[in-house]
Amino acid sequence: MRGLSFGELLDYSAEETRRWGEFFSKNPAALNLASDIAGTKRVREVAIHIVAVQARYAERLLNLPVSEYASYESMSPQAIFAAAQKSAEDLRSFAVAANDSDWDGELTFPTRSAGTLTASRRKIFIHALLHGIRHWAQLATYLRQQGYKQDWPHDFIFSNVIR
Repeated sequence: MRGLSFGELLDYSAEETRRWGEFFSKNPAALNLASDIAGTKRVREVAIHIVAVQARYAERLLNLPVSEYASYESMSPQAIFAAAQKSAEDLRSFAVAANDSDWDGELTFPTRSAGTLTASRRKIFIHALLHGIRHWAQLATYLRQQGYKQDWPHDFIFSNVIR
């Protein structure tokens, strides 16, 4: 069965995240809106949550020291989205270098909300990308309801990934 590759999914996720960075550069007041997405109090915290989770999973996959979640909380919006770009590059580095045993290997790690988890690196990689896509979609709907319409369509069909 031919399907979507991890590289294509990563490209879509990175494209969406880049566009969100541009959106918040043009609409910085939107970051201060109240929010309850993913247990947050502000939209800024949602963006931090998306980026920090992706970055921390990428670090785990690459066997790097895992950054403290709190280190993202004091970042400027520009630094948050620079961290997002770096984590996408880190995920790509893992995916390009990984062999079958790397993908199948399991990691056990603590999470902020679900206790200790064990999962294959393949599942972690997929989750890192889908987690962000899901929360960006929640945020897109919420921000439109608050009068902050985005100037791009979010659906995969409109992305620059695949013809």
